[in-house]
Amino acid sequence: MNYAALLQDLGSLHFLRPGWLGALLLLPLLAWWWKKRQRQQSAWRGLVDPHLLPHLLDVRGDRRSRHGIWLAAAGYLLAVLALAGPSWRQSAQPLWQSRTPVVVALDLSSASLAADMPPSRLAQARAKLATLLRERTGGPIALVAFAGDAFTVAPLTDDAANVALFLDALQPDVMPRDGQRPGDAIAWSAQLLQRAGATRGDIIVLTDHADAAAIAAAADAAGMGYRVSALGLGSEAGAAYRRSAGEIANARLDAASLRRLAASGNGRYVALAGDDVDLRALGLLDPGRTGAAGRGTAGLAWRDEGYWLLPPLMLVALLAFRRRGGGALAVLVLSFALPPGKAQATDLWRRPDQAEYARMQRGNQSYHSGDYPSAARQYQGIDTATAHYNRGNALAKAGQYPQAIEAYDRALREQPGMADAIANRRAVEAAMKRQQQSGSQQGEQSQSGQSQGGQGQGQSNQPSSAQPDAASKAGSQAQQQPSPRQQQGTPQQDKPEQAQDKPEHAQPSAASPQDAQAQQQADRAQRERMQRALQQAREHDGKQASQARVRVEETPEQRERRLANEAWLKRVPDDPGGLLRAKFRLEYERRVAQGRATP
Repeated sequence: MNYAALLQDLGSLHFLRPGWLGALLLLPLLAWWWKKRQRQQSAWRGLVDPHLLPHLLDVRGDRRSRHGIWLAAAGYLLAVLALAGPSWRQSAQPLWQSRTPVVVALDLSSASLAADMPPSRLAQARAKLATLLRERTGGPIALVAFAGDAFTVAPLTDDAANVALFLDALQPDVMPRDGQRPGDAIAWSAQLLQRAGATRGDIIVLTDHADAAAIAAAADAAGMGYRVSALGLGSEAGAAYRRSAGEIANARLDAASLRRLAASGNGRYVALAGDDVDLRALGLLDPGRTGAAGRGTAGLAWRDEGYWLLPPLMLVALLAFRRRGGGALAVLVLSFALPPGKAQATDLWRRPDQAEYARMQRGNQSYHSGDYPSAARQYQGIDTATAHYNRGNALAKAGQYPQAIEAYDRALREQPGMADAIANRRAVEAAMKRQQQSGSQQGEQSQSGQSQGGQGQGQSNQPSSAQPDAASKAGSQAQQQPSPRQQQGTPQQDKPEQAQDKPEHAQPSAASPQDAQAQQQADRAQRERMQRALQQAREHDGKQASQARVRVEETPEQRERRLANEAWLKRVPDDPGGLLRAKFRLEYERRVAQGRATP
C-alpha cells in the first residue's frame, strides 16, 4: 500500500460544499431535545419519586435509548459530511461545450466591392468568416448570403470545413438580384434555426446599414428566442462602387442603424476589426464556449467522494429498526454483492429525458466505433425524430435496408420535411435497387456458367477457355510449381517454346563440348525469357477477356446508363461559384412563381 500517496491525498482533503458543515452546530441542540423528549415520555416520572425510579424501571430500556441517541448522532454526522462533499483527488473531466447554433448572414450586394476596407469589404468579410469557421468548434453553423433576396449557402452543420468550401465562390455576381435587404436575411436565418428545431441561437449580420424592415425582423427573431447581432462592414467615410446596372454609388457604414438593429434583436453591435476582437466581443470565440472544449480536450475537476459515506449511513438507518433489522441488513449485503449493470444502475437515478440522452450518447459512441447493430439497439425505443434518424443510419450501415427505411419513415412522421432523413432514405432505396439488380445479374451469370460447363471445353471461341494454361499460370508462385503428378500429366505446356527452339538445334555444329554447354545455357535462358513473355501476354489477354466479358454481360439499358454517367461526369466543371449561381437562380425563379419575390 502506498502510504505516501494516501497521506498526500488526505492532505488535500477539503469539502466542495462546506456550507453544509454549519448543520453540525445543530447536533448538540438535537441531542438535548432528544433527551428532554425521552424524559417527558416516561409516565412514571410524574408519579414516582426520582430516587425510587431506578428500582422500578428497566435499566436495559434506558441503555437501548442511549444507544439510539448515539446511532442517531452518527447518522446525522455521516449525512452532513456526505452533503458537504468531501474530496481529496482530481480526475479528468470534459470541459463544457456550447451547442448554440449560429447563422451568419453576409451582404453580397455590389456595395460589398467598395474599397473603403482594402482590398475590399468582401475580402475582409471572407477573411473574417474563415477565422470564425477555423476557430469556432462549439456548435453548428450556417451561412446565408443576401442582396435583393436571401439564400442559403450552407445549412446548419457541425462540419465547418464544409462551409469554408464556398468562401472563395462568394461574389456579388452569384446573386440573381442586386440590392440590400438585411431584413429578408434575418427572417430567412430565423427560419433556418426554426426548421432545425433550435429554441435558441445567434444570427450575425455582416452589412453596412439597417433599414426599418431589418429592425422589425430582428425584433421578430428575438421574440422567437434568437439573438440578432450586427458586424459593421465598411467605414464611416465610405467609398464609391459600381452597381450591377452600371451607375456609380457611394457606400458608407451607418453604425447608428446597426446599433438599433442589435438592440431590437437583444444582441450586440461590433465594427469589423483586423483581429479577432470583434468575434470575441460577440461571444463567438469565448474560450468557455468554443475554446479547448471544442477541440475535445479535458480539464481536471475535484471528485465528490461523499458517496463513500452512504453505505455506513444506510447501515445506521437499518440498525434503527426494532424488528427484522437482521433481515434488512442481509438484503442490503446481498444487494451490494450483486450490483446491477452500470448503465442500468445509473439510469435508475435519472429523469426520463436524462436517460434518453445517455442512451443517445452510448449509441453515438457505438456508431463512431463501427458497432452499428449495438448503436441501433441503443436508439431503439426513443421516440424522437433524431433518434429514429440515427437508428436509420446505423441500420443502413449494418446493411439492414428495409429496417432503415422504416426508421426514416418514423423520423419523417415525427418531423415532416426533415431534409437529411429524406436524402438518406432515397440513398438507401437506391442501394436496395442496386443490390437487387446485382443479385439478379449474378443469378443469370451462374446459370449461363452452368450451361457452358455442360457443353464441354470444345468451344475455343470462349474467352474463359481459350488459354487454359495461362489461367493456371496467372495464380500464385505456389501454383506455378507443379506437383509430380502434374509434371507427368501435363508435358504439353512446354511444347510451344520447344517448337520455336527446334530450328536452332537442328543446325549442325562442330563446336567443342564447352561451346555446346554454353550454347545449352544460352538456349535455356532464352526459353525462360520466352516463357515469361508468353505468361505476361496471356495475363494481359485474360484481363482484356474479363473486361470484355463484363461489357458483354451488361444489358443495353445498363450500358446506356454507364455511358451517360461517364459523359455527364466529364462535362461537370469544378466551379463552386457556378453551382451557387445556378442554385440561387432556380430558387429565385421558384419564389417569383409563388409570388414570394418580385422579378
